Amino acid sequence: MNSVLFASSNRNKFEEVNSVLFSAGIFVEYHNMLILEIQSNSLKQIAEEKSKAAYSKLSRPVLVEDDGLFIDYLNGFPGQYSAYVYKTIGNSGIQKLLEGIPIRCASFISVFAFCDGKNSYSFVGKTHGRISTAIRKGGWGFDGVFIPDSCDSTFGELQQLEKKEIFSHRTKALNKFKRWYLNN
Repeated sequence: MNSVLFASSNRNKFEEVNSVLFSAGIFVEYHNMLILEIQSNSLKQIAEEKSKAAYSKLSRPVLVEDDGLFIDYLNGFPGQYSAYVYKTIGNSGIQKLLEGIPIRCASFISVFAFCDGKNSYSFVGKTHGRISTAIRKGGWGFDGVFIPDSCDSTFGELQQLEKKEIFSHRTKALNKFKRWYLNN
């Protein structure tokens, strides 16, 4: 069986990564580590730098991820600052920022970066959707407020039904990674 090392301080991300890659015959080893992030407007650049930093600490090929929630009305905010925004204002803060706003278009973007010590390769997945008018149960992070297009359930509700992977930005990026990884 093929294997890959995934480094992150977020166990929930590992669970999603493991679910998608294991089904393709890729064993995922989890390394719980906090990786300092550069300040950048580019998720791709952040993810690639994280992969290089993780490789330098672990001395072995490693996969990392960075993602963000981009809300159209807020000019893409919180975007690459999503983790910080979630920690500081959470879903209730996002709801307050969008109070009275009828059009709540948003996208979730995920970038996985794999560093082999020489190069960093990145894989992007994007899911379009909207922000719900109320916080719903289930999931983690912004899952309770994000509804993917062609769906009436939030990511959190979909996760409870074990259907989040069908719409997930993370799954889309991982599918690109696994095709590349299995062929290289």
